[in-house]
Amino acid sequence: MRLYFIRHGQSSNNALWDSTGSSQGRSHDPVLSEIGYRQAACLAEFLNKSDPGASAAGRDLQNATGFGITHLYCSLMVRTVATGTLVSETLGLPLHAWPDLHEVGGIYLDDGTSGERSGLPGFNRADFAAMYPGLVLPDSLGDSGWWNRPFETRDEALIRAQRFKDGLLEKHGHTSDCVAVISHGDFYNMFLAILLKVPTPPQVWFSMNNVGITRFNFDDEVSISYMNRVDFLPRDLVT
Repeated sequence: MRLYFIRHGQSSNNALWDSTGSSQGRSHDPVLSEIGYRQAACLAEFLNKSDPGASAAGRDLQNATGFGITHLYCSLMVRTVATGTLVSETLGLPLHAWPDLHEVGGIYLDDGTSGERSGLPGFNRADFAAMYPGLVLPDSLGDSGWWNRPFETRDEALIRAQRFKDGLLEKHGHTSDCVAVISHGDFYNMFLAILLKVPTPPQVWFSMNNVGITRFNFDDEVSISYMNRVDFLPRDLVT
């Protein structure tokens, strides 16, 4: 199995932080910014490229000949669904929602006075059907929203990262599948902490740009070909 772990395009919250250095006024489930949509379009075209004649001695560790994505997943947060929808339409692949891919914390709002973080419902089945009709939803999603829980702790996120890894290997381990997941920067670190057995975050932090790609190879052993790849973006779209 090949796994391409991809961060979503720039969200309105990312743009807010980039411009103000603050999360004051953040959205609980932000949309993509204009730059985020442009990044997602570049990502989709890059993943769709194919050059079978490209020179690649031995294994094609840099995807010079293309990606050959066979399965595409995203979280249930709007910014990954929007990013994944552009990729799905370009590749002609169905986009499947995988709830465990969500960002650490879940769907929540901050109380500016107390600092308390309150969980919110998130989109329900009807919301997704109206805005993203091509998204393949889990059977468990109903009318009450997909989150509906308190703010998630980092210990809970690590447990979820282990569950995602186990589920990924159950679905695609010991196959030639090329799997792309569109997820989030903080959860990327949770996944790496589990996979690489590094000290519990934030003692070790792996940076991830918007639409950055990390390639994992699950063969007899796990190897990483590259991390946070954004060389396909114009310089003014690197965020």
